[in-house]
Amino acid sequence: MYLGAMIGLIYQWVIGRRRIGMPSWKIILPTSVFVLLFAIDGLNSFYSLFADAPGLYQPNNTLRLLTGTGMGLAIAVALAPAFNATVWHMVDPRPALLDVRSFLVMVLIALGLNALILLENPIILYPLALVSAAGILILLTLVYTMVLMMVFKAENRYNKFSQLTYAILGGMTISLIQIGLLDFIRYFFTGTWDGFHL
Repeated sequence: MYLGAMIGLIYQWVIGRRRIGMPSWKIILPTSVFVLLFAIDGLNSFYSLFADAPGLYQPNNTLRLLTGTGMGLAIAVALAPAFNATVWHMVDPRPALLDVRSFLVMVLIALGLNALILLENPIILYPLALVSAAGILILLTLVYTMVLMMVFKAENRYNKFSQLTYAILGGMTISLIQIGLLDFIRYFFTGTWDGFHL
């Protein structure tokens, strides 16, 4: 999911810097399907944890990768214009994804990276794992940066990234506090940093 979000954010930044428009229904519809597939696959995977629970199909990592990537792209499609609309003084009213072709290129890039992941080559997996892990912090930082700007009524004041230093540091600080609290809660309930042992 986080790797898909990073792909989507970087792609939209490259092709549509500072664009704030939401894409057309021809893009929103398949993006909504990505979200639905993610929910179905997640619920099916959750139910598979229980021996007697009915499942639609046997969960597998390839489906998790595909549905997670699709969900990440959906997050990016919503987050990129929201961030741009909150932060920048001068914006482009057009959507970053102007047409179906630009959306399909983004999806194909994501599928290409998924194919590389499925090769299970450590030289490919380790850098992508780092990008994916960084994606958690980056997404939370973007969201909390927008929240801070709205709370302090500092929206639409910025013209370049260097002016965002304090806002982004504030967003990153809140993100790290959230991640730390969640880790502490997990440790409190499990007694280990390794996560849940089922």
